[in-house]
Amino acid sequence: MATTTSTASSVPSTYRALVLNSTRDPYDISVVQKNQLQAGPGSAVVQILVASVLTYAGRVYSGRKPYPYPEPFVPGSSAIGRLVAAGADATLLKPGQLVYIDTFIEGRDDRTSLILHGLSSGFSPGSKVLMKGEWRDGTYAEYSKLPLENCFPLDEARLLGSPAHGGLGYKIEDLMYLWPLSVPFGGLRDVGLHAGEKVIITPATGSFGGAAVLAALAMGGRVVAVSRDMESLERLKVFSPEGRITTVQNTGDVETDVKKLTQDGPADVFFDISPGKAASSAHFKSCVRALGRGGRVSLMGYHDQLPLPMPFVVLNDLTIKGKWMYTKEDLRVMIKMVETGFLKLGEAGGIKTVGSFPLEEFAAAFEQAADHGGPGLQTVIAP
Repeated sequence: MATTTSTASSVPSTYRALVLNSTRDPYDISVVQKNQLQAGPGSAVVQILVASVLTYAGRVYSGRKPYPYPEPFVPGSSAIGRLVAAGADATLLKPGQLVYIDTFIEGRDDRTSLILHGLSSGFSPGSKVLMKGEWRDGTYAEYSKLPLENCFPLDEARLLGSPAHGGLGYKIEDLMYLWPLSVPFGGLRDVGLHAGEKVIITPATGSFGGAAVLAALAMGGRVVAVSRDMESLERLKVFSPEGRITTVQNTGDVETDVKKLTQDGPADVFFDISPGKAASSAHFKSCVRALGRGGRVSLMGYHDQLPLPMPFVVLNDLTIKGKWMYTKEDLRVMIKMVETGFLKLGEAGGIKTVGSFPLEEFAAAFEQAADHGGPGLQTVIAP
C-alpha cells in the first residue's frame, strides 16, 4: 500500500484560510476553518510561514483588475513554508524542510496549460481544469497543497544561520523576495544575459522592474535603469555601490533618449516589464534603437501592439523574445545564487519588508503593498 511521508502527529486536523467567496468591491473575503489537507502522489502539504502580496492584489481580488479564477477559492501566490507531508513518490522533499513555493503551475500532461496558483486560472481550457479542482486554493492560509515540483528546498542553515557560523543571517520574510526576483530573472536568462554586458531595464522603478535591476547586477550585468521618475531612479544606485548602475530618465523624445542610452556605447540587452497601459510609450523605440548589432530584447509586459522600429530590428539582426514567467531551472539557478551569496536579500541587498500582516488584516496588507511598490520593497502575509 502507498504511504505518505508526513509529520501527521504535529499537524492539526483543521486550519484557517482566507477565502474569497465572490469578486466584489468592497471585498467578499473571510477567514474560515477548513479540514486539514492530505498529500497524495505528486503533491505536498506545506505550512505557510509568509506569503507574498502583489502591489495590485487588492485590485485583482476586488475585481477592479479582472483576473480569471474560480469562486470561491483561497487567494495567495508564492510563499515560504515548511513541508509537513509529501506524496509517496517524493524523492527529495522531506517533512521539516524549509521550501520556496512557486506559484507557476504547469500541466504535467500538457505544458501549455499554465496557472498562477492563487491568482489566475490562465487562458486555456486545460489551465481552467488545473485551477478548478486539485490546485484551486492558494497560500493565504495556514497550510497549502502544492505539486511536488513547485516546492523548492532551501538551505535553511545557510540562509537563516548566523554569519558567525557561516550563515547569511536572513529572516524568513527576507526570503520572500525570491518571488519578485524570479520573474525578471527568467526573462534575463531567456535572452542569455552574460557578465559584463550592458542591459537596459524599463520601467526600473516598479516592484518587478526594481527586482530586474538586482537580478541583472547579480548576473554580472551593467545596468541602465530607465523610468520617468528620476527621484526613484536615483534611489536605485544604493543597490550597486561599485557604480554598475547608470540612470536615464524617459523623456518621450526618441532621439534625445537614444543619445543618453548610448553615451557609453550600445547596449547588449533590452528588458521590459511595463504594464499594458504603456504600450504606446516612445521608450520601446528608443531602447530598441540603443541596442548594438545582434542585441536581444526580452518582453515580459502584456501589450496588444508595440511601436517597434522594425527596419532597425531587421538591419541589426536583433532577437525579440516574449517570456511569461520562468522555468524550473531558472528558479534552481536563482536559489543557488542566493544561497552562495551572489544574489543578496534583506538588508544586505537593500530589500525592506514594509509590512507583515495576519490573515484577518488582508485589506491592510493589500493597501500597504499598493502604497509601497517601489524597488526593493515588499509586503507579506504571515498566517
